[in-house]
Amino acid sequence: MAKVYIALGANLSSPVAQLNDAVIALSQLADDKQVTVSPYYRSAPMGDVEQPDYVNAVASFRTQLNPIALLDALQAIEQQQGRVREVRWGARTLDLDILLYDQQQINLPRLTVPHYGMKQRSFVLVPLQDIAPELVLPCGTSLVSLIDENCLAEVQQLGLDH
Repeated sequence: MAKVYIALGANLSSPVAQLNDAVIALSQLADDKQVTVSPYYRSAPMGDVEQPDYVNAVASFRTQLNPIALLDALQAIEQQQGRVREVRWGARTLDLDILLYDQQQINLPRLTVPHYGMKQRSFVLVPLQDIAPELVLPCGTSLVSLIDENCLAEVQQLGLDH
């Protein structure tokens, strides 16, 4: 059984509702149906595509799914919630990314874990710290060492119950 961390993001079609629905769907992948979810944060979109701000969070749970089966399940959830892959870093109803799969380092054509951009993305680091403040990444870097004042300034906690 693996402990996984999943990044959630949405900026179309009621983003908060999209994340709430995703958390329910993720609970079906968890061995004990329990999912730990960070607070929701608002963040500016990446890239130069004009689009609304994102709502982001990080979820964690234990699963017996192997990494590719988990990726397939996450992509199925995205599709069920209306995800269309048209533009890189474009607007989306839901984005689910595997950040960590235990302490494994995975380099496959379809999947890289730890997620390739997680160390540079405040909208991942801040909510991840909310649910795993003592986390050390597979490379040996502590999560807390990656978070500074600039990182904290780039995201705004929404203060919503979910």
